[in-house]
Amino acid sequence: MKSYVFHADLVQEDDGRWSAWVEALPGCATWGYSREEALRNIRDAVEAYLRDLQEAGEEMPRVAAPHELDEPVVAVTV
Repeated sequence: MKSYVFHADLVQEDDGRWSAWVEALPGCATWGYSREEALRNIRDAVEAYLRDLQEAGEEMPRVAAPHELDEPVVAVTV
């Protein structure tokens, strides 16, 4: 098991919703009605993205360059 830490971008849209994406993972993006919901959604999206890569036997894109740890962590954004 490995833990990865990615930078997530968050932007509030004109309609009030929040967009969230991880630039290092092409196509990994989502949104939420609040900043907190967008952060939860992008966390879920990143997890699904990485699981899909593993199941397909593919490697993480080299441009991703996340912080990689060999132990579980809890990441909290306040």
